[in-house]
Amino acid sequence: MTSETPSLIRLQKFLAAAGIGSRRRCEELIVAGRVRIDGAVVAQLGARVDPETQRVELDGRPVRAEPHRTYLADKPRGILCTSSDPEGRPTIVEWAARMGADPRLRLYTIGRLDYDSEGLILLTNDGALAQAFAHPRHHVEKEYRAWIDRLATREQIGAMLDGVEEGGETLRALAIVPEAARPGRPPTLRIVLGEGRNRHIRRMLETVGLRVKRLRRIRIGPLSESDLRGKPLRELPPAELSRLFPA
Repeated sequence: MTSETPSLIRLQKFLAAAGIGSRRRCEELIVAGRVRIDGAVVAQLGARVDPETQRVELDGRPVRAEPHRTYLADKPRGILCTSSDPEGRPTIVEWAARMGADPRLRLYTIGRLDYDSEGLILLTNDGALAQAFAHPRHHVEKEYRAWIDRLATREQIGAMLDGVEEGGETLRALAIVPEAARPGRPPTLRIVLGEGRNRHIRRMLETVGLRVKRLRRIRIGPLSESDLRGKPLRELPPAELSRLFPA
């Protein structure tokens, strides 16, 4: 299992490439004893596998390599960013299949959007891509439009740019631009984040006394709403994926 033969690859790398999850998630599955090679449980991270000649199983089901596919999606509100929900609420994977994603793929999201939030999100079966996207060195910006309950003051905006403390975390925005108010409509802010913590924008705004009425992600790195070309979901070819990581 530890041979350096070129045909052998690390088990967690194979699982990630097969769409099981990120490399880290696959390592957790191995350590938990949920993976078998040729019928034998393999719980050490140094294990290697030959996908051409050996049978890999996760929880008793065969794992096979599948072609990598990544979609840019416009998630509606009221959709969970997960593959299944014990409460029976609609999930992003179910929604994506209805919108045209290949239902045979083990898709999962790169990052998350809250149940009540909407907008751009990436779905993929490429574990290596998900891992690269999450790495701090890539620093992929995300931009949002937030509809709020009142006009934000300069002091409130300044505090969020400097960083506010909430729940033991520092929540900070890279940029905040108030948009021109429209009569009869709630004021809006365009907010750019360099990192996204759980309910980052909602918590940050609440800390300075503002309440979010609606939240929509409008950009992921160089990809914006216009890249959907009027569709709720669209597969991204390699050339567009490379725009996320120009280095």
